[in-house]
Amino acid sequence: MTDRKKTILIFGGGGFIGSHFVERYHQEYNILVFDKKYFSRKNIQPYENSVDVVEGDFQNFEDWIDLVKDADYVLHLVWSTLPESSNTIYDVESNIIPTLKLLDVLKENRGKRIIFVSSGGTVYGNPTQCPIRERDPTMPICSYGLTKLTAEKYLYLYNYLYGLDYVVARLSNPYGERQERNKRQGLIAYALSCAVDSNVLTIWGDGNVKRDYIYIGDAVACVEKIVKYSGSERVFNVSSETGYTINEIVDCINEITGKKIETRYETARKFDIKENVLSNVLSKKELHWQPETVLKDGISRVYNYLTRNTQ
Repeated sequence: MTDRKKTILIFGGGGFIGSHFVERYHQEYNILVFDKKYFSRKNIQPYENSVDVVEGDFQNFEDWIDLVKDADYVLHLVWSTLPESSNTIYDVESNIIPTLKLLDVLKENRGKRIIFVSSGGTVYGNPTQCPIRERDPTMPICSYGLTKLTAEKYLYLYNYLYGLDYVVARLSNPYGERQERNKRQGLIAYALSCAVDSNVLTIWGDGNVKRDYIYIGDAVACVEKIVKYSGSERVFNVSSETGYTINEIVDCINEITGKKIETRYETARKFDIKENVLSNVLSKKELHWQPETVLKDGISRVYNYLTRNTQ
């Protein structure tokens, strides 16, 4: 007798990160995709026959409560705002409150694990050291990071009070194929889009802000390790642990594409942290995972994808 395939419910399964999880693991797991009404199914179209897709409103728990009951694991990827557009009241109403409803449902349906994809780029705020470790201070300087951290704290509370099984994945700056090009979220996707479309790239500040970037294939492999993890840690950085400035990213893209992106420098924004590079020592030790894709190779893959899919 073979073991029953586990079921994963992915909130936001049609998006950038979720669709890569679907692509990589749709044969290993029974996958339930929950996404907003009328969402574009382009990202998961090749796999629609092997996954179940439900459309609805994350803020309306009646749209997804029965799905939670059927799942062994819940992968929480839904968030309504971006760091630059976040504001406290709407963030709480559209993200924290429905997340609490989800935790209440999970509390009543024991034996399930929730994996919450948080933001390693914003929950720490201005770091005291780099690379940043999971137990370093968390002092977000934007509402987006504050609400992500709030969700993490509620997960801890529900574990303490009710035994809810959870793990947090703090992704650094994921990039890869199918990332939305025109949202200005994700420097690499935005800069590559400017290179392909011959648009001007706006850089806030002098371009010396430093970040680490994780290729989506490596990030999803780490998240899957977290799904199966049986140890005692609850929070993991998912990162490359190698920092690059914006200017270095632009130079790399210019080299790969053979083009020179036109750039425009604007006044630095208050919420942009000067340096954010995450340690991945704990993930390597506990999850037996490490990133495999060097930056230049990853960017080359995304560029090839964009040129194939640009009309």
